Amino acid sequence: MTKTYQATGIILKGMPLGEADRLLTILSPEYGLIRAVAPGARKHKSRLRGRSELFVVNQWLIVKGRSLDKITQAETLETYPRLSRDLGRLAASQYLAELVLCMALSDRPERELYELLGEHLRRLEQSSDDRNILAYLSQAVFHLLAIAGIAPEVQRCCLTQKAIAPNFSDSRWRVGFSFEGGGLVNLSTRESFSQTASESLTNAAEISLPKIDTKLGACELNILQQLGSQDLPAISELSSEEMAWVKIEHLLRDYSKYHFGRSFRSASLVDALSP
Repeated sequence: MTKTYQATGIILKGMPLGEADRLLTILSPEYGLIRAVAPGARKHKSRLRGRSELFVVNQWLIVKGRSLDKITQAETLETYPRLSRDLGRLAASQYLAELVLCMALSDRPERELYELLGEHLRRLEQSSDDRNILAYLSQAVFHLLAIAGIAPEVQRCCLTQKAIAPNFSDSRWRVGFSFEGGGLVNLSTRESFSQTASESLTNAAEISLPKIDTKLGACELNILQQLGSQDLPAISELSSEEMAWVKIEHLLRDYSKYHFGRSFRSASLVDALSP
């Protein structure tokens, strides 16, 4: 007996299949990831052609298959036309889609992930300044990592759990960031831990200090510590240099790569469009 089901979902990935079909990967709040064939979607006059493009949200009617499901009907609910017309927005959106594909599972509800992705795609869509794209992308990545339960610790030292505040009075001030440790590391504290361990072979065996992957200045830390908020602070209030956002985006990208064990293909295009 054929099993047909309905689902709301946004297209995260599409690829040609056969002579005229497309294989779609859809994120649904009800069913998580769905892989389904859109028959004839690559034909010029197909009703599924426009409805099978990236980031189109449809109400789907799908037939369950043995290996792949089959789409029989799609009614569009929402689109993001500016994402496809602007290369920077498109690259950032594809980057987020790749990250979501690392996080989402099949055959289980993913409502929180679905709603969060939609919110950040709308922010990219509605952004009035192309210079803000890296900022929106960085906050979106941080929020996605948060609901995955692996957001980095950006308020306290991972070794001592003591709060760290940016020191704007010293231009040479730096704080460490460790992928292994899960976030910030007070460099002076780490140095004292290391010195203590070197004074005793016993301590050296017991104390395992996380590797410092990068160092952040006061301005960069200030940005990082505000990404967890619901709204993005005005860039002018955080930094006058776009390169600070470039470093934050790279840090979160490498942190994600460390935890998910894969690179993001769209990141190279984001780099090409960055200052």
